Amino acid sequence: MEPRYKRIVLKLSGEAMAGEKGIGIDSSTVRLFAREIKRISEAGVETCIVVGGGNFWRGRDSKDMDRATSDYMGMLGTVMNALALQDALEQMDVVTRVMTAIEMKQVAEPYIRRRAIRHLEKGRVVIFSGGIGNPYFSTDTTAALRAAEIDAEVILLAKKGTDGIYDSDPNINADAVKFDSLSYFDILSKNLKIMDSTATSLCMENDIPLIVFGIDISENIFDAAMGKELGTCVK
Repeated sequence: MEPRYKRIVLKLSGEAMAGEKGIGIDSSTVRLFAREIKRISEAGVETCIVVGGGNFWRGRDSKDMDRATSDYMGMLGTVMNALALQDALEQMDVVTRVMTAIEMKQVAEPYIRRRAIRHLEKGRVVIFSGGIGNPYFSTDTTAALRAAEIDAEVILLAKKGTDGIYDSDPNINADAVKFDSLSYFDILSKNLKIMDSTATSLCMENDIPLIVFGIDISENIFDAAMGKELGTCVK
């Protein structure tokens, strides 16, 4: 299959990394993701991954802690997820680099835009962690920002428990209607909670397409990267 995209950003949530356990890292699930990412890389697609940290800590959910401190804790969770994914990929002989927005020289490279692009040009998979390095911003915003910085052609937003964007939560409302395509303005005006408003606005302003698809079937990662129509397309 001929890939549709040359360079992509894949957004993986922390919850997805936890598999059925719901918390922490499920190594078998991570290996499934790594297998699909390897297929994408071998197909010639330059691949970046942004990982969340909700399987360890979600900064905005803490009510009794300083928000900035809580967000920094969440950023550390994303680094743990990135290292786990890197290990799984390298066990499959995929050359991988983890880059952090907060310097941790002993475990990963600091994020430098030109260096990230060079890694991609050499065929390496790049994993972005540590969010954008500042509190009050989600990893969805990180995905949008990094995609704009490295000139990615699309963001693949892998969601656990849903296969696209609906007008209401399909896990609660059996009559929820799925959208095949939307505009970013639709997401903002309808107040659809697929991404936070900062990430949505950033994608809209930089004209970055977004594919929202379900990750409960791991093969969807490869299919989405190849350009197969699935989930919801946002432009």
